[in-house]
Amino acid sequence: MIEHPHAGEEARRIAEAGTLLRTQVGSGVHGTAISGQDDRDELGICLEPPRFVTGIASVTSPDGRRIPFEQYELHTAWARAGGLAERSGAGDLDVVIYGARKWATLAAAGNPTVLLPLWVPDSEVVAITDAGRELRANAERFVSRAVAERFLGYLRNQKDAMTAIGGDRKARPAHVGEGGYDVKYAMHALRLGVQGAELLRTGRITLPVPEPELSRLREVRSDRWPLADVVAWLDELETELTALGGSSELPAEPDRQWIDGWLHRSYTAYWARLPEGLADGGT
Repeated sequence: MIEHPHAGEEARRIAEAGTLLRTQVGSGVHGTAISGQDDRDELGICLEPPRFVTGIASVTSPDGRRIPFEQYELHTAWARAGGLAERSGAGDLDVVIYGARKWATLAAAGNPTVLLPLWVPDSEVVAITDAGRELRANAERFVSRAVAERFLGYLRNQKDAMTAIGGDRKARPAHVGEGGYDVKYAMHALRLGVQGAELLRTGRITLPVPEPELSRLREVRSDRWPLADVVAWLDELETELTALGGSSELPAEPDRQWIDGWLHRSYTAYWARLPEGLADGGT
């Protein structure tokens, strides 16, 4: 039995009924996937019925607890014998659908992954509504100089993990190449640096990663770079991100007024369309 708190049936119904945007966000959309080696990652945003926003309604988790609705998660790897301990692998599907308020909070803070649906190509959009189209048309409202610290933090986390031999995040034997480091963690650390720098320079992220950086990232993923060269590129990117965080022409803060207005418009329009049973009590 899957007992992850956000994998419950009530959460699934809320997320699927209220989805306003869902896109691919993994290696496939970055252009760094290696054929036959990657899972598929999708991220979505949903609107909840009013009692979950203006009231104290909760959902039942798979282990029977009542918890607030924040998100729904589906990871096909969890259906295997190891349950939650199973790592996603080739052919698996990983989906996270956030409630719109939680997603907006993370996006406004510069979270690299939750920002991606704002810029993925139309071909990578799985589902979208008018609220989702308005969101993607106003992606710049979420971007500020604050993204520098967030991208730096995620870059350093991946960098530390690529050679670590202990702790919660450590190099995985299946991804450790001849250079003695986890090539997948290394590639993601470098990708975060490349994309964070572009975001701070231009206010957007190009997907897939443009050349020549894309070919270099794929070379790292394919174990064609010695560790010293990877570390040197990471050091360059850290320096660039730090400098851009202080010199970028982006605003100091995201456009919180617009974000609040979009949330209000989106929720009230969704609630007006809900059948009476869903609006007042059922899921």
